[in-house]
Amino acid sequence: MILISDKGQQKGKHTAKEHYWAEQGIEVLTMPLPCGDYIIANERVMDVINRKNERGIPVKKMDFLGTYNVTVDTKKDIQELVGDICGKQHARFRDECILAQNNGIKLYVLVQNAGGLIKGTKDIYNPTIQSLDELHKWKNPRLFVMKRTSDVIGHYKSGKPIYRRTQRYPAATKGETLMKACKTMQKKYGVEFIFCSNSEQGTKVIELLQQEVDECQET
Repeated sequence: MILISDKGQQKGKHTAKEHYWAEQGIEVLTMPLPCGDYIIANERVMDVINRKNERGIPVKKMDFLGTYNVTVDTKKDIQELVGDICGKQHARFRDECILAQNNGIKLYVLVQNAGGLIKGTKDIYNPTIQSLDELHKWKNPRLFVMKRTSDVIGHYKSGKPIYRRTQRYPAATKGETLMKACKTMQKKYGVEFIFCSNSEQGTKVIELLQQEVDECQET
């Protein structure tokens, strides 16, 4: 099997997946993709690459439209998903979903997450989210980032003042809000959100992309 990885993927940030694929004998080529981070290099994809190589010109991302019907977009954590769904990257991500929908491409968004103790707290934990319906359980770590105010609420034994602390980002997106927004996009654009632990992402990418091969064999 040969995978195509989007040229926009940051080098050095996907070593775990790449190591797993190398162990499985899966070759990864880097090319610009119109949507998604990974696709399978099927016959139509390879035909585009070979024809461009014969002409001595680079492959452009739109050259791949019509050559594949499944792609996987990976997110390093739920916080990155927040940026795409409820943050500054929403318009870009929405357009990518529409591009996939208009061209008959099934877009999976695979979100890895580790769970564990939330930084800055002593006993508040995040679970590892395994499905979209569980996303309401996620606690945004930004809600637990505190800042010191100028209000003195007491003194230590040493006489040093104790200042009141408040949330630095009280409007940070909550899990419930994110879940509802994802479900709205899923219904409107056909994009599907999949969640997994950090160690599963390499396997999950192949599992989701393999559906294209299975569909082609059935037809």
